[in-house]
Amino acid sequence: MKNELVSKDSIEAVEALDGVYRRTLSFSDDLMLCHFFLKKGSEIPIHSHKEHQIGYVIRGKLNFFTENDNFIAGEGDSYLFNSNEKHGAITLEDSEVIDVFNPSRDDYK
Repeated sequence: MKNELVSKDSIEAVEALDGVYRRTLSFSDDLMLCHFFLKKGSEIPIHSHKEHQIGYVIRGKLNFFTENDNFIAGEGDSYLFNSNEKHGAITLEDSEVIDVFNPSRDDYK
């Protein structure tokens, strides 16, 4: 995508996992911006990917976990997972998050 204005509401959500809905908003080869809506009780199993991931919780609360850590992120909190770092989450409340990936994830295009 090049210099396009993209509205969240113009992108159809994809149910990536049970109760986890993704909208890929904008991306280049190096960066990708995604919006996620996660229903309370939905789970993202522990996984890893080559892309760095940085996120921001718009609303809600999630329990994130890695191989070495466990933390709760709520409205206004941000988080970072490095390349190939194993991580997952349990959604404690209906939540909305924004995630940025570097480089872009081919599987989310």
